[in-house]
Parts: sequence; structure tokens; C-alpha cells
Amino acid sequence: MSLPAKRPSESATEMVQVVLPNDANPLGFILGGAVMHLIDIAGAIACHRHTRTLLVTAAVDDLQFLHPIRVGDLIILKSCVTATFRTSLEVEVEVFSEETLTGVRRLTSRAYLTFVAIDPQGNRVSVPPVLLETDEERRRAEDANARRVERLKTKQSLKSPTP
Repeated sequence: MSLPAKRPSESATEMVQVVLPNDANPLGFILGGAVMHLIDIAGAIACHRHTRTLLVTAAVDDLQFLHPIRVGDLIILKSCVTATFRTSLEVEVEVFSEETLTGVRRLTSRAYLTFVAIDPQGNRVSVPPVLLETDEERRRAEDANARRVERLKTKQSLKSPTP
């Protein structure tokens, strides 16, 4: 059975919350682990919207923290499916900070996550293809394919026995 393709815009997600002291280090900046947690959630939501299946996180690629986010600022996470494979899909999550008093917004992180679609018994299931309509969407999918090739090479090298 062939699943109908879905546009990236159908899964696009935006999450916003205020950074509270509970999520901060002694310097008053959000903890990296808290940001990673939110990235995983934002990515999962976009992938759930695309697949309408259960999902597990399989990989996180290229996460960098470019700027700190202060307590009291807003943290904004935007996620969108970039590519689909047979039973997995990649999502891009961009993280922004917004100063609550000035509205100044800046990119603080970007990550690419891979999720695998499963059934309630944990078996992999097929995912709908992504419908790429713009040059930007096609470029993102090409980049996702290149990241997948590298990720699979790394996975294979980790499985190889060590001498």
C-alpha cells in the first residue's frame, strides 16, 4: 500500500516557552540538556504530524550551541520534516531566543534528528514520502540524504569489532 505524500508545511511545528530559573545553570543561562530535551520534543511533534505513527529517536546530528539563552527570555523551536526514507525520517529543528523586553530574536541552535516509525509492538513501519515542491525543499532533502549516508557509515563503523 502506497502512502500519500505530505508537504513539509503540513508537519511544521513551533513551540514557545519562557526560560525559567528551574532550567538554568548558576550563570542564569538555560542548560544545554534542557535545550536538547525541547529539541527532541519539537522534532517528534513534527514527525508525528507527518507519519501519524509512534516514533523513536534514532539520531541527533550536528547540534551546536551558538549563543546562550538567558532566564526570562523566550525559547522558540521551529521544526520541519526535511526528508523521508523507508521507515525513518529526518527533521530540522531551529532554536531561537527572543528577548522579552526588546523582541530581539536570534538563532541559537540548529539540529537534525532522525526518527524511526514503529507500531505498538516496536516493529518498523513505512512512512509517507515528503512532497518536495520548492528548490529550497529539494536542497534540504539532498542535504538530508548526505547526512544519512554519513550517519550510516558511522553506525557501521561502531558495529565493527575493535581489534
